Amino acid sequence: MARILIIDDDSKICLFLKTLLHKMGHETFMANRIDKGKKLSQANKFDLVLLDLELPDGNGLDIMADLINAPYSPEVIIITGTGDVRGAEMAFKYDAWDYVQKPFNMDEVALPIKRALAYRREKLSSRQLVPLVRTGIVGESAAIRKCLEEVANAASTDASILITGETGTGKELFSRAIHENSRRVSGPFIAVDCGALPDTLIESTLFGHEKGAFTGAAARQDGLVVQANGGTLMLDEVGDMPLSVQKTFLRTLQERKVRPIGGKKEIAVDIRLVAATNLDLDQMVENSLFREDLLYRIRAIEIKLPPLRERGEDIKEIVYKKIHELSNHYNIEAKAVSPDFMAMLTNHEWPGNVRELINVLEHSLASAGKVPTLVPKHLPPQYRLKSISFKSPQQDNAATLPDVALNSESNFPKLYDLREKLEKEYLTELLDLAKGDRKKASRLSGVSQSRLYSLLRKYNLPGFGS
Repeated sequence: MARILIIDDDSKICLFLKTLLHKMGHETFMANRIDKGKKLSQANKFDLVLLDLELPDGNGLDIMADLINAPYSPEVIIITGTGDVRGAEMAFKYDAWDYVQKPFNMDEVALPIKRALAYRREKLSSRQLVPLVRTGIVGESAAIRKCLEEVANAASTDASILITGETGTGKELFSRAIHENSRRVSGPFIAVDCGALPDTLIESTLFGHEKGAFTGAAARQDGLVVQANGGTLMLDEVGDMPLSVQKTFLRTLQERKVRPIGGKKEIAVDIRLVAATNLDLDQMVENSLFREDLLYRIRAIEIKLPPLRERGEDIKEIVYKKIHELSNHYNIEAKAVSPDFMAMLTNHEWPGNVRELINVLEHSLASAGKVPTLVPKHLPPQYRLKSISFKSPQQDNAATLPDVALNSESNFPKLYDLREKLEKEYLTELLDLAKGDRKKASRLSGVSQSRLYSLLRKYNLPGFGS
């Protein structure tokens, strides 16, 4: 017996579906609004959700991500009265099982329900029979768990994988995880950054060359494709591969043979390809910068890695793990982390993702020296400044810039006057943010308490409480 949630505000449809599902031997739950459906999905374990799109408090697609990322990650079938191609496209983008349009008869809706539940039983029975080798991937957020599930599925095949995501999201880590969970784990894992190779060298690097094939080819050299034979070849920044090389590489993938530059014979190769990029390859195809036939070849399966800002609950775990690893690497005592330090990290947007976070932690450890606890003072200055929201002159009349025309020679302000105005504005904001806590103010500003007091006296600003 499966547990099924129906989210629909049409009482007749709900009664029809409830009657059908009871005949099929399943337990049903009802919600006529998005907010109620969201609460039920978070508090219960459902196998399947039948979701209407047009609901009194919004569009059902608005909670697709919440449903998919709910504790039990149910399958979702969209049931709607509007034949909206865009709606169907969005539903499938969010991994909906099917899209059923009203009005429908019993068979039209019963068949996708049966298929979705059969798929679910098969998926749950085979899930994680063997522990997944995570290869340094840290986090338990729903977004990361979904990616790890895709890694497990991809590792069980030899299909070509395309991993996409912003810079610093861990594309090489996930590539290694695919290799280390596959039947090729005993073979080599060869990674190459296409963007780091000059156009004149990339063909030789990938395919190899014979002695004397070109100036400087003093000896025969196997290319990375041959070196990866029996294992996995990871092409990072595949979008940077020149068009001339793309054609040759496509033939290598199709024929499973490679001809070194200057060579007379082709060499048979057995490789599994994992490509990665932070570029939009579909757009590059439209702009004739990437071959469409090669994109089809390398994207048999696509794994989209989430940016760090979409998996904020993982930041704390990443911080603790990386501090431990960095401390071991530099042979220093592991440090504690203050709540303020962690809060500033979790509130940051991290445009450079995990790579940027690791760089900041390295800076903080070096800045802390022998101090046992990391505090905001140990962060790079630009990260500390981002934590302070300065009020505009319109928000705070107590601290405004001189009301003068800066392009007027007669009234142009002195630098010292402007500096004092800005300094007073900063201190006023600091007092408000610290809420009377002088130690917190000192940490946030990077200024000693005695220096703070002298500045407050200078501008006749109120002091701190005890």
